[in-house]
Amino acid sequence: METEHRVSTLELFFDLVFVFTVTQLTVLLADDLSLRGFGQVVLIFTVLFWMYGGYAHLTNQVPPDRAGRRVALMVAMGAFLVCALAVPTAFGAGGIAFGLGYLLAVLVHGALYTQAHGLGVVWFALPNVLCAAAVTAAGAFDGWPAFALWMLALLLQFATPVLMRRVTTPGQGRQEDDTASGETVGEQLGGMSAAHLVERHGLLLIIVFGESVIAIGIGVGGLPLTFGIAGGAFLALAVASSLWWMYFVGDEGRAEEVFAETQPERRFKLAILAYYYAFLPMLIGIAVFAAGVKKACGHLTDHLAAGPAVALAGGVALFLAGNILFRRALRIGSVGHRAVALVLVLATVPAGMRLNATSQLVALVLVLVGALLTETRATARGSVALAGPAG
Repeated sequence: METEHRVSTLELFFDLVFVFTVTQLTVLLADDLSLRGFGQVVLIFTVLFWMYGGYAHLTNQVPPDRAGRRVALMVAMGAFLVCALAVPTAFGAGGIAFGLGYLLAVLVHGALYTQAHGLGVVWFALPNVLCAAAVTAAGAFDGWPAFALWMLALLLQFATPVLMRRVTTPGQGRQEDDTASGETVGEQLGGMSAAHLVERHGLLLIIVFGESVIAIGIGVGGLPLTFGIAGGAFLALAVASSLWWMYFVGDEGRAEEVFAETQPERRFKLAILAYYYAFLPMLIGIAVFAAGVKKACGHLTDHLAAGPAVALAGGVALFLAGNILFRRALRIGSVGHRAVALVLVLATVPAGMRLNATSQLVALVLVLVGALLTETRATARGSVALAGPAG
């Protein structure tokens, strides 16, 4: 039976520091609601989330239950804080500071992982260091050279899981044994606690949802709290609540069951698919939606410009796309209703631009609630149909 392993308060503290980067990215996007701004946000967050995932796996297998490990994790928190502070100028004057903070986070990660896997960590620590070097070097350039170096960092990240599933490291056992002899690096990392993995990412997601709530308050600002403003805030919260429902009511519990039933040698690949590739658009989607909310909540009765209208719909669509990928990767539910909702969500952009922000928020709520209701009814009918022959 798998050993019970839950998220510690220090890991939650770590997550709060990391989520500050999401706040910074939301601010960055809200100030530049353009393809350029969106591209920068995606590049920065993808690079950072790779290392966040590395720390989620790290504390899964090397829990911060000793003073030395706790101190090292706090140093990594400081490194992430430097990255977060440098986010607004990561493609400018703050690029080198961002890269050096990222490099420190990478080095601490690799050093701590040696306690579980010995020198086998070189197969993912070295690509991580090269990724950090590329991001740091990008800080010395402007324009396309900087963009190319950021893309190089992404290529290194995407190639690393493939490498880790193929390279065998004989003799690098976990802790004091040699049980991992002959395994690939990915198989060694697959010896993770399913409960901890799912809980850690779920807690991150709920904290990031908090950014959408904060965005409502920032968007309203010092405006008088009229019925219209309160109604608009309620609608924005209803959108965020619907997205919360789509993951936390059903998907999270079923995800833990799937990981618990998956053999350790397959867990690493499944974790990368579900909690990196699928979670990326979900988290970025919340940040994009929050940026749209900041722009829309103070102008609920006005025609929205293209940027805020696309951010509201695009953020929700990104979340739905990621959630669909998540369900497909884990095979935990139908995706048809959510795919239809994704298309309908994008169709709300004209409502914001030709009518007003309130109209678009109403449309988003109707689409999401409608998808949840029809999906629930279809699931109930399916359950009755399956139970019928047995009865």
